Amino acid sequence: MLDRTSTLFSHVKPTDNEYVSGGLRDFFLYRDLGVAEATHGKVIAHLVKANMAPETGTGWHRHEADFQIVIMLKGWARFMYEDQETLVQAGDCVHQRPGIRHFLFDYSPDMEYLEIVSPADFKTVDVDPVCAIPAPTPWA
Repeated sequence: MLDRTSTLFSHVKPTDNEYVSGGLRDFFLYRDLGVAEATHGKVIAHLVKANMAPETGTGWHRHEADFQIVIMLKGWARFMYEDQETLVQAGDCVHQRPGIRHFLFDYSPDMEYLEIVSPADFKTVDVDPVCAIPAPTPWA
């Protein structure tokens, strides 16, 4: 049975909080959607958007998380998932299995995605390179 007392109702409007820097990556901006607070840290949901042109990307890493999805809302991003290059475009949904080694290395200036991760305080761990990374597309 669903325990309705352990989480709170949450309704966050676009005017409730702005995009801010200071998240996991300094070249992105983040907008919290209130889910981490409502679920007492069980899940985080935030919007992420491009802030600066890609130069070095995220580097090879993995997340210590039980669940993670990325839903691309605008633009596109190019990832390496293990040794597989993956173009994620507006409307796409990616389920990143726990522990998958990946590298976000390129994205459009209008890139924006919804990320949902459990737990909210997931860890990011740098890993050794899996393969070579293609060059990013220069912004005009």
